[in-house]
Amino acid sequence: MVIQWYPGHMAKAKREVTEQLKKVDVIFELVDARIPFSSRNPMIDEVIQQKPRVVIFNKKDMANLKEMEKWYAFFREKGAYPVAVDAKHGKGLKNVEAAAIEATREKFEREKAKGLKPRAIRAMIVGIPNVGKSTLINKLANRSIAQTGNKPGVTKQQQWIKVGKSLQLLDTPGILWPKFEDQLIGKKLSLTGAIKDSIVHLDEVAIYGLEFLIEHDYEALLAHFKIDVPRDAEMLAWFDAIGRKRGLLQRGNEVDYEAVIEALIYDIRNAKIGTYCFDLYSEWQAETNA
Repeated sequence: MVIQWYPGHMAKAKREVTEQLKKVDVIFELVDARIPFSSRNPMIDEVIQQKPRVVIFNKKDMANLKEMEKWYAFFREKGAYPVAVDAKHGKGLKNVEAAAIEATREKFEREKAKGLKPRAIRAMIVGIPNVGKSTLINKLANRSIAQTGNKPGVTKQQQWIKVGKSLQLLDTPGILWPKFEDQLIGKKLSLTGAIKDSIVHLDEVAIYGLEFLIEHDYEALLAHFKIDVPRDAEMLAWFDAIGRKRGLLQRGNEVDYEAVIEALIYDIRNAKIGTYCFDLYSEWQAETNA
């Protein structure tokens, strides 16, 4: 499965973020809690340089909390301040402001020592598209704001939005696009809905998701679809079992495999089967140290 990478978009996004850096005190890096590594832009560290960083794990309600804690520790070791939120339902948002205060504490103590007046913390959100950035901005601002300019021809005036008592958010952050050098990352992004279904081979995505569940949550997989398939069965047997149990059939009583693929991806993507982290820290660590 080959997923296109658009270097022009990446370069533009990098310029936009770089231009805004001098205006902000802290960066909010938004990631999907189910894929906290795969949903990062690979040049994020280079782009934001030494700015304090709050890493926001969105969709925490859909993630495996034990696995997420391992990634928490990973980001802490890098000097970041990780927090988890469920932006869609407005959960954990107070933790974002608290983390921003902690991340900028030294800077504001230095400003206070110089006799500068107290002011609000200025933050900017960065992240790849479709990990919930617009939803988070709207929830933090407690109102619906205009869409950020990620469409051709859209120009909007920059403005600071008040968030809580001590935080201001720049509502026109640069969008950092993913770079798909590792096709497994592409499958993870697709499975979690971060990239459009129309640009990937969904059969490969469904097989990846199914293989993950067979290995890591076999019993829950069987219980969810109310099927009985041996763990080592071929993929076709799994698709057949799911299709017949769900009644996803075509003429001649043949399984509608496209419908099975869509149903499988939908149920995994929307945490109908269970809550998962598809970025397993132990696997990432083993690959990194290899």
